[in-house]
Amino acid sequence: MLEIDQTEFRLWARYIYDISGISLDSAKFYLIESRLGPLLKEYACRTFSDLYQQSKMDGTRTIEKRIIDQITTNETFFFRDNTPFEMLKYKILPDIVDRKTQKAFSSCPVALRIWSAGCSTGQEVYSIAIAVKEILADLNKYHVTILGTDISGMVIARASQGIYRRFEMDRGLTSERMDQYFIREGEAWKIKDEIRAMASFKKMNLLQPFVGLGKFDVIFCRNVAIYFTMDDRKKLFRHIENVLATDGGLIIGSSESLTGIAPQFEPKRYLRSVFYQLKK
Repeated sequence: MLEIDQTEFRLWARYIYDISGISLDSAKFYLIESRLGPLLKEYACRTFSDLYQQSKMDGTRTIEKRIIDQITTNETFFFRDNTPFEMLKYKILPDIVDRKTQKAFSSCPVALRIWSAGCSTGQEVYSIAIAVKEILADLNKYHVTILGTDISGMVIARASQGIYRRFEMDRGLTSERMDQYFIREGEAWKIKDEIRAMASFKKMNLLQPFVGLGKFDVIFCRNVAIYFTMDDRKKLFRHIENVLATDGGLIIGSSESLTGIAPQFEPKRYLRSVFYQLKK
């Protein structure tokens, strides 16, 4: 594997930050070498500097997109950590539905909008959809929309297909949920139309202005901000503040905290878990 030198690393760290918002410290030499190494052969480059120059000169931005696809971490699985989905089912959604039902006309479906930011290949989005189905049961009484976004176009395309291999299914799904919510297609499994219909996907950079998103009742932003600088984390949660409904819920990673980052949010405890709401 070709090694990257200090000068090249600084160049790449700045470039990756500019195109994705991901901040790489000096301990991440290996990340560039291992993730971008295959692109050297793909684009007939002798060095990482050559690849950088090719990407900068590529007016189609194809190489830039490939770099983002390679550098982003796409580690995910169904019902990851599980407790956020328990909070969604038994605390956050029931409270929101109760409030909205009191305000709505009986003949109108209750609208629920949920956003999964940094959704990777879609397992979190479909886990949310399954949890919604299990707690609400009759979806005809509700208009549920779940948006999944990610900076990588490659993973968004995969998420939109809703097709997973067996080892991906085994990571977090019980056999009962597999049978109930997926259809076997050869060696793969495809999400059923009733669940897929709740979801939509789009490519999005979380550090760019949020344009045309509207308000969300629930936002999942788990294990995304950890890749940003402190200033960019603050910027991200200021953006999220503007698109979270007044009584909505924000769910972040179990090892993350908004202390010192986003004072406009206050933690709410449910059992042994925490979610956040905007301060009144």
